[in-house]
Amino acid sequence: MSSSSSDLVVGSAPAVPAPAAGLPNGLAAFLVFLSSGAVLVLETVSLRLVGPYVGVTLQVTSSVIGMALAAIAYGAWMGGFLADRRDPRTLLAPALVLAGIATAVTLPVVRWTGEVLRGGAAGAVLMLTALAVLVPAALLAGITPLVVKLQLADLRRTGQVVGRLSGIGTLGGITATLVTGFVLVAALSSTVIVLGLAALLGLTGLGLGAYLRRRAGTGLPGPARAKAALAVLGLAGAGLATVAPNPCDVETAYHCARVVADPQRAGGRVLYLNSAQHSYVDLTDPTHLEYAYTRWIGLVADLAAPDGQRLDALHLGGGGFTVPRYLAATRPGTDNLVFEIDGGLVDLDRRKLGVRTGPDLRARVGDARVLLGGEPTDSRDLVVGDAFGHLVVPWHLATREMAGEIRRVLRPGGVYVQNVIDTPPGRFVRSELATVAAEFHHVALIAPPWAIAGEAGANFLLVASDAPLPLSRIIVRLRGLPEPAVLLHGDELTSYVGDALVLTDDYAPVDQLLATA
Repeated sequence: MSSSSSDLVVGSAPAVPAPAAGLPNGLAAFLVFLSSGAVLVLETVSLRLVGPYVGVTLQVTSSVIGMALAAIAYGAWMGGFLADRRDPRTLLAPALVLAGIATAVTLPVVRWTGEVLRGGAAGAVLMLTALAVLVPAALLAGITPLVVKLQLADLRRTGQVVGRLSGIGTLGGITATLVTGFVLVAALSSTVIVLGLAALLGLTGLGLGAYLRRRAGTGLPGPARAKAALAVLGLAGAGLATVAPNPCDVETAYHCARVVADPQRAGGRVLYLNSAQHSYVDLTDPTHLEYAYTRWIGLVADLAAPDGQRLDALHLGGGGFTVPRYLAATRPGTDNLVFEIDGGLVDLDRRKLGVRTGPDLRARVGDARVLLGGEPTDSRDLVVGDAFGHLVVPWHLATREMAGEIRRVLRPGGVYVQNVIDTPPGRFVRSELATVAAEFHHVALIAPPWAIAGEAGANFLLVASDAPLPLSRIIVRLRGLPEPAVLLHGDELTSYVGDALVLTDDYAPVDQLLATA
């Protein structure tokens, strides 16, 4: 019986495999730091890759973040699953090489697919952001559990090992986010960043494989033919990236920008920012205003003072500098000060759109809300609000506090005009009217009649002042424009606005108001 009992005890004890030799602490930390940081580089750059096709909105940003988090979750799960079933030393190098290949392939896949999926539909946004980040980020997220498994040779130090490597991974993500946002995006194009990251991952994987082979006969597994195939696939991905359609003339810190000549007008140039037409400029005639909303701004500016009288004008958002150039031409001596957050766009305007800064046209690079706080009280006759992030007015430029700052800067009798884009049911434009009306005594709205009726989206122009507006003269001028437009004021405007929300710094759900019901 004792023999049976002994046999039973021996037979019930599971065989415990000898633990795999761990990596040197420095190498383990480097791999976790690199892989975690690379995920955040991909997440940040993905916004720039998809922006030209689906815009840069809250929904797009949320989709990129969601896809990155999904990749991290599934990648870490799969990495842990495989780490318990295979020697992690045989998986680390292939995972890095494959992540490099997937990163390189991301560029052509997003750019060719983006041409097909242009627009802001939710399905297009989700699909394009998934293509941009899901596969390479998942492969990279699997690195950390593989490294952790290798380093857990002593179960008494589990907490210490997991905590240290988790902390290093977090530091890698923080470092990559800051370096990408403050340095890489400002200095390099998305193509260079993505291909540089792909090369770094691939070379690290190959180097790690060689190191592990020398150390313990493991590393990048498979015959030479398989390794050659991976190398060819990586080179093919990089090659395709160079011939994939690039929607940008230049990538600035904020935009994918390009300038397109108008075949119908010799001097006409259209400025595209991301996927949207942003400005139209005639290089030979600065008084030409192509878009309806710019004609409305010009009309109000024409009535803001007697013909030819100089103005002190402040422009929140530069774009193609269409309106500042118009005022400089129609009112010589006007002081046009432009707040433009994107210095790269100002440089592009100088190179391709004929912008010449000087005493009557000055550009100051920075956030309009921040720069406005430094402007003297009662210093401007006209303030033009035309700042957009894609097709959306940045929320902090749409609040009552912002309107109060504009009112402070305007002289008594000065005029504020604000360009807004909205689609049915028009919740944002109503809220913005309510917000501006909370600060200014007199407010009016210029828009196409079909947009007022809620039949289609359009540009809307808000006009505000503490002095009575020249309503009858605005109406007369509107009748002479090529496109029909109406002026809402008084009781009509009050009825149109209804009980719309007044936006404040504490609560300004701009993107949600713009979403169609």
